Amino acid sequence: MGDMANSSIEFHPKPQQQREVPHVGGFGCTLAELRSLMELRGAEALQKIQEAYGDVSGLCRRLKTSPTEGLADNTNDLEKRRQIYGQNFIPPKQPKTFLQLVWEALQDVTLIILEVAAIVSLGLSFYAPPGEESEACGNVSGGAEDEGEAEAGWIEGAAILLSVICVVLVTAFNDWSKEKQFRGLQSRIEQEQKFTVIRNGQLLQVPVAALVVGDIAQVKYGDLLPADGVLIQGNDLKIDESSLTGESDHVRKSADKDPMLLSGTHVMEGSGRMVVTAVGVNSQTGIIFTLLGAGGEEEEKKDKKGKQQDGAMDSSQTRAKKQDGAVAMEMQPLKSAEGGEMEEREKKKTNVPKKEKSVLQGKLTKLAVQIGKAGLVMSAITVIILVLYFVIETFVVDGRVWLAECTPVYVQYFVKFFIIGVTVLVVAVPEGLPLAVTISLAYSVKKMMKDNNLVRHLDACETMGNATAICSDKTGTLTTNRMTVVQSYLGDTHYKEIPAPSALTPKILDLLVHAISINSAYTTKILPPEKEGALPRQVGNKTECALLGFVLDLKRDFQPVREQIPEDKLYKVYTFNSVRKSMSTVIHMPDGSFRLFSKGASEILLKKCTNILNSNGELRGFRPRDRDDMVKKIIEPMACDGLRTICIAYKDFPANQEPDWDNENDVVGDLTCIAVVGIEDPVRPEVPEAIRKCQRAGITVRMVTGDNINTARAIAAKCGIIHPGEDFLCLEGKEFNRRIRNEKGEIEQERLDKVWPKLRVLARSSPTDKHTLVKGIIDSTTGEQRQVVAVTGDGTNDGPALKKADVGFAMGIAGTDVAKEASDIILTDDNFTSIVKAVMWGRNVYDSISKFLQFQLTVNVVAVIVAFTGACITQDSPLKAVQMLWVNLIMDTFASLALATEPPTESLLLRKPYGRDKPLISRTMMKNILGHAVYQLTIIFTLLFVGELFFDIDSGRNAPLHSPPSEHYTIIFNTFVMMQLFNEINARKIHGERNVFDGIFSNPIFCTIVLGTFGIQIVIVQFGGKPFSCSPLSTEQWLWCLFVGVGELVWGQVIATIPTSQLKCLKEAGHGPGKDEMTDEELAEGEEEIDHAERELRRGQILWFRGLNRIQTQATAPRFLDLVNHKIAPRISEACTTFSVAK
Repeated sequence: MGDMANSSIEFHPKPQQQREVPHVGGFGCTLAELRSLMELRGAEALQKIQEAYGDVSGLCRRLKTSPTEGLADNTNDLEKRRQIYGQNFIPPKQPKTFLQLVWEALQDVTLIILEVAAIVSLGLSFYAPPGEESEACGNVSGGAEDEGEAEAGWIEGAAILLSVICVVLVTAFNDWSKEKQFRGLQSRIEQEQKFTVIRNGQLLQVPVAALVVGDIAQVKYGDLLPADGVLIQGNDLKIDESSLTGESDHVRKSADKDPMLLSGTHVMEGSGRMVVTAVGVNSQTGIIFTLLGAGGEEEEKKDKKGKQQDGAMDSSQTRAKKQDGAVAMEMQPLKSAEGGEMEEREKKKTNVPKKEKSVLQGKLTKLAVQIGKAGLVMSAITVIILVLYFVIETFVVDGRVWLAECTPVYVQYFVKFFIIGVTVLVVAVPEGLPLAVTISLAYSVKKMMKDNNLVRHLDACETMGNATAICSDKTGTLTTNRMTVVQSYLGDTHYKEIPAPSALTPKILDLLVHAISINSAYTTKILPPEKEGALPRQVGNKTECALLGFVLDLKRDFQPVREQIPEDKLYKVYTFNSVRKSMSTVIHMPDGSFRLFSKGASEILLKKCTNILNSNGELRGFRPRDRDDMVKKIIEPMACDGLRTICIAYKDFPANQEPDWDNENDVVGDLTCIAVVGIEDPVRPEVPEAIRKCQRAGITVRMVTGDNINTARAIAAKCGIIHPGEDFLCLEGKEFNRRIRNEKGEIEQERLDKVWPKLRVLARSSPTDKHTLVKGIIDSTTGEQRQVVAVTGDGTNDGPALKKADVGFAMGIAGTDVAKEASDIILTDDNFTSIVKAVMWGRNVYDSISKFLQFQLTVNVVAVIVAFTGACITQDSPLKAVQMLWVNLIMDTFASLALATEPPTESLLLRKPYGRDKPLISRTMMKNILGHAVYQLTIIFTLLFVGELFFDIDSGRNAPLHSPPSEHYTIIFNTFVMMQLFNEINARKIHGERNVFDGIFSNPIFCTIVLGTFGIQIVIVQFGGKPFSCSPLSTEQWLWCLFVGVGELVWGQVIATIPTSQLKCLKEAGHGPGKDEMTDEELAEGEEEIDHAERELRRGQILWFRGLNRIQTQATAPRFLDLVNHKIAPRISEACTTFSVAK
């Protein structure tokens, strides 16, 4: 290749080139030149390269790199290139500062209402009505003057403000730490992504960020290109450029027609080498992101205006939205990458089908909105009743007249009522929900890393707990992906183990060695073991490694053959893809003739063979009858042993007539079979046990593979996917399609529903079959519950199925970038057992959130009823605003931390999955919530109305405004908190288990929080005084409060004794939004409402959208096109005009 390149330079002498002064840093190209070169395509680009550089080798020389050896691995040189041409890194937008997060937390509507109420209360407390006419205002302020307490009126307002500040700081800190966590994980994901380059003639894997201009990169099937480059040499290279152009057709690239490769595009077929010409912000993707970043600010301004107009909204929804807004804030850091898209997405919400929300989010959103609305109604009624009662009593019953000087006193009363109303709302709205979800998910994700699950989309974690079906690949997931040839059929003989080289005719041996060494990717190698006594290292495609290992077992070496015929001397390569299921390579023989080597799935390739080599290495005819014989006697027995069978064949073309190489069917036909080999890929030892766990947990495991049906069936039996005597189906792709399609060839859901429930193995399947199966199972409505499907995949072609699935698992080691990009979770060890761990964590997240709900809703029900009835009967809430906020803090922030961090146990795998339709709050939970609420309400109302007699203290009821805190109400508050603390222990179990202490010490966070809360409660009661409306209690009173609290645990056992099945009257709550029950209009309305509520639950997720790559190539083509046409194109053309004018 080098010589040819030089000769071409001689044909196109460019005298002006020699005189050209070297550019910056001694390189022959400036950054601007390379940028403008990369904007060209096809013939234009070729013409420009020829005019400016002669050819690609000329470009390499200007960039001081060698097309074959690559760059010298010299740190100074690499650093210099980074300074001149930039780094391969697109800087993210600055994260929000802590103060910005505080400001965002302050936007919470309920908090704003409280702030206003507190400020009004403060203002009024400093206003003293003139003179002594306060008598005329009735007993309104009576009793307030004792011990100069009137001056202490400001304390309540100040205390509310203080607690608001606490809540805001806690929220902001949570958001800040969460964002920090996600960013850390993000950078870890980015560091893990590597790309193959040639430096000093050696193939190296370097992190994507370390690529520099001038690097020679190896491009192969399944790669996501990390930088722009010009193709030096390619084999059958096809690229999916839809992420940049929106065109879904694959673009064929070759050094002599269209050599331009762009970052962010996917390699769908073939392989090649390119010289990197633009990185980071100068690459095509980088330029677009820079434009998006610039467009971002203007968009935000517009968005803000729009939002102000939509401002009128009921406050419970606003509440939900706020949290979602909090979620939205994590979208911001990505402005550079996804930000622009986000705004696009907002605008297009109307016409872009939304990705369905995760199962849990749907249920939570619906529940939060319902609770919020109920809370709003309750608080409004509370305020109205209080105001009416006061007005009627003062002006009607006592017959007073509203005097001007009494106005401030009355207003103070109204403010107090308002504050009580707001407190009811604060307690009713479960703003701890998004927090619990986030903490639980963030905690699980962190721990899942240790279990080899790299979670890219947060909700996948919880969806996995509901999975009812797993469609798994065979190779690498269920098997070890360390393949070896164990049987072969050579020269009319079936060898059950590796034959001795002497047993084979030299001609057959020579052909076999050449066919294997040349007709496989040159990047596939077998390297010596790293440690003494270990197995040799297999690099590259594992099937090819098995064949190269076979060559070594035959005491031959593949390296000399490859050195004799280097990769750039290969005449034509038909690379492997899922349609061909074979790979062929053509070489030019010294006598001018051509020879084609082909290898592929035995049943496919044998159909193209018309000859076979006999024991002497001579050709003999191979008729269809012989083929059937061979299938029965050789291939089926091999397949039944669980071996993959590969056929190796060749064909000679005479020198005088060169065929039309593009007519593949003619070229790869009339072959001569050299050998058929059986490759063993042993089942991973831990897989059968993992599959048994899945089946026990109610999850059906199906195997979807491209392999022969007999091999697939044998492996499925070894794994335990199928058991003898069971009623199951094992189908091939063709048969599967025949069963599910009607006469017109369309897929019918009813037909699919007859097939999938029994289907366990789908063999010889194409990626479309996999996608069809996954979609069919997800869309199916047969059976008592909707299915939630997880899929594993590693190939580029698995992308659609991975995206369609509820949870897509990509292989971290064997997976291609495209598969990783489409997935939700990456298995860093490619092992099926890690999927079982993911199921366990997923169920744990679901359960943690249910535990939190059970606890929170009990507190909600009790607090709201107490505040409401107390207010209506005694004109004052027994629980004061500040106390309510403290309760809110315990039950929201602390409880969500305590209950959301419970570690998973194996027992989670002993129950069936919940599925899509199962409500969030089961009957058992509803029984617990209502049961504990009854206990707590009984105690509190007993204390409220007869407590003063029992403890022999003054009654706190009907105390005038600003009166000092009473022991009576302090006991009620303290008892309430004690009951919550002990009920938090009850809430650890949601399936009616008896032992609530089981495993409590394995969760140190839980113990710390319960003890910590108890400690703070003692301080508040004994030393809280006026701000907390508490008066210190005696030891005896404390012991009574504790006694009633411990009663919660005993009561819990009583509730557990009542069989749930008897309580038919209990309703479940928190169903997932049913598709059928919503009309179109409702859907349209609900969409907006849920969108906000979704954002709250999605705070962190967005950061994951970048996934494995900085570049969000998932932008669906139409949306991206629109973006390009309306935003980027005008700017580019503007830039071009300026550029040409400048020129």
